Amino acid sequence: MIDSHCHLAGEEFAADLPAVVERARAAGLTGALVIVGANEDRECERAGLVETAWPDVRLSIGVHPHAAGGFAADPEAAVRLVERRLQGAATCRAIGEIGLDYHYDFAPRDVQQAVFRVQLGLARRRGLPFVLHTREAEEDTFRILAEDADAGVGGVFHCFTGDRAMARRALDAGFHVSLAGIVTFPRAEALREVARLVPIDRLLIETDSPFLSPVPHRGTRNEPARVVHVAEAIARLRGASVEDLASATTENFRRLFKP
Repeated sequence: MIDSHCHLAGEEFAADLPAVVERARAAGLTGALVIVGANEDRECERAGLVETAWPDVRLSIGVHPHAAGGFAADPEAAVRLVERRLQGAATCRAIGEIGLDYHYDFAPRDVQQAVFRVQLGLARRRGLPFVLHTREAEEDTFRILAEDADAGVGGVFHCFTGDRAMARRALDAGFHVSLAGIVTFPRAEALREVARLVPIDRLLIETDSPFLSPVPHRGTRNEPARVVHVAEAIARLRGASVEDLASATTENFRRLFKP
């Protein structure tokens, strides 16, 4: 089983990283994709510690839409920064997380879009898939993706929170869909419908840890070991075994990210 999206290089795990890794391995995880903010110097430093503690992890590096405002005067500077980070990251397998977030609007929307576009271009040039963050920005997200449809590198809608219609749009556009602990929340019935809808060969599972801890751990720091709860919930919804779901999502991860 693989956690396809976590933030193990965040300061939330600095104090007990070895124990977190041990619990992940004990839970049956064979790897994880660790998201690294290119603009976060300390996070980039800690990414090396994560790789040492868990050699099976792979990295994804990018500028999150929350941080796009720092590149308002020169969106291409975001690409130059990511490229510098890539030079020292042999295990990087993706660009991201990148995209649009209109819920918080920490950066002007036109700036978010510009930084998103140039990073899509970087993914295309590098031949790397991308990890997509989109929140309350569906139409602009799909418009920009359509403009870049020739990229051919593939990607994933991480921590998907949309409805069936949005899931179909993502699937029709050729993307994978990744579900997190939200699928276990009592009021997430629309997301459980998505869990039943996504073809098994396009499905990924994640924790987005330290965020979104699944039932029965809500309200506590999330960690990769808890992706097992996500897998169990989705398996029940699909009438499948956890083992089969884990096997399929692991193969999907390997096919997309080529770890």
